[in-house]
Order: sequence, then structure tokens, then C-alpha cells
Amino acid sequence: MTEVTLDETKLKELLKTAIFELLQEEKDIFSELLSDVLEEIGMINAIKEGENTEIVSQEEIFEILKNNNAS
Repeated sequence: MTEVTLDETKLKELLKTAIFELLQEEKDIFSELLSDVLEEIGMINAIKEGENTEIVSQEEIFEILKNNNAS
């Protein structure tokens, strides 16, 4: 078996090329993945913000939603 040696610069270049090609070939998958990640981050931020706000009743929430749908 032949031994292959790569210097760090060449290895980085090969990895960048491989990642770029993968992103090009599977852009739909990565687009969906990125969208899911951003949605999760938004939910985490909303939950954290909600932990520091006043608690309201379910009826108040439904009333707000009903009024917004009527507009």
C-alpha cells in the first residue's frame, strides 16, 4: 500500500473543495437544513424571552388571536 502525505495547506484546500462540491450537489438538502436550524434558533429565543414575561391566560391569547383574524 502506498503512503500518502499531505501538508496542512493542501489538506485544507482539498477539504474546502470537497465541501463546496457537496454544497453544490446537495443544495436542496442544505437549504432545508439551514432553514430548520434557523427555525429552531428562533424558537429557542422565543422560549427564553417568554420565560421573562408576564404569564397570561389561555383565554387572553385566544381573544388576541380572534381579534387579529377579524382584521
